[in-house]
Amino acid sequence: MDPALLLGLVLAFGALLAMISMEGASFTALLLPAPMVLVFGGTIAVGIASGTMRDALLAVKALPRAFRGERNTGQTVIEAIVGYAETARAEGLLALERSVADEQDPFLKQALQSIADGTDAEELRLVMEDEIASAAARNRTAARFYTTLGGFAPTVGIIGTVVSLTHVLEKLDEPSTLGPLIAAAFVATLWGLLSANFIWLPIGGRLRRLGELELERMTLMMEGMLAVQAGSPPHFVGERLSALASDRRPPRRRRAAAEEPALDS
Repeated sequence: MDPALLLGLVLAFGALLAMISMEGASFTALLLPAPMVLVFGGTIAVGIASGTMRDALLAVKALPRAFRGERNTGQTVIEAIVGYAETARAEGLLALERSVADEQDPFLKQALQSIADGTDAEELRLVMEDEIASAAARNRTAARFYTTLGGFAPTVGIIGTVVSLTHVLEKLDEPSTLGPLIAAAFVATLWGLLSANFIWLPIGGRLRRLGELELERMTLMMEGMLAVQAGSPPHFVGERLSALASDRRPPRRRRAAAEEPALDS
């Protein structure tokens, strides 16, 4: 588990509490139900309205992952694939079928089963590339949903402040109540800015980064399993995957660069 999101949120809200304490204010003065209901409820509502129900459901399903983090590191993937290369080298590709039941990653499990079934290398590459493209699209959708919430939240907060100030104007004949009413009116704007920058945008950014890491991991799996299918020596598989793991270019650019003909000297 990667605690970066939890740690960041705790530090951010801790800094807010420290400021409130140093200013001599009361945090309970910010916990007003009415503006919080409008800001959080209204923001989520317009976020759903800006897309489709499928987008919203994907975002909800992706939320636990934002707190949990990436499951496997690149080194873990490389070690697993090198192990499969050793098995295939010693016992043949059919021996990989014994590892299908023990493999936890669905993407790698599908590749193992396809290799054991004798799937053609080009067909296997196409299937795995389609899976990678689908996963990338899901990750983009989830990250975009929370980033969109971060864009809506400040404006929804301003709407709440305008509504509250309208109520303040109705009380001009009671000067003693104007101060607390005006202070309460700006709580909606505060929660709009706070939720956008302390909650929605960090979650969106976190999911976008996790999507990039998942794309790199799936690409490593694809290239590694294709090398295993081709009968490459285990040490070569490990060296190639280590090189790919250190290359931060997108997979399409890496393949394009590899396929470019060498220039004549």
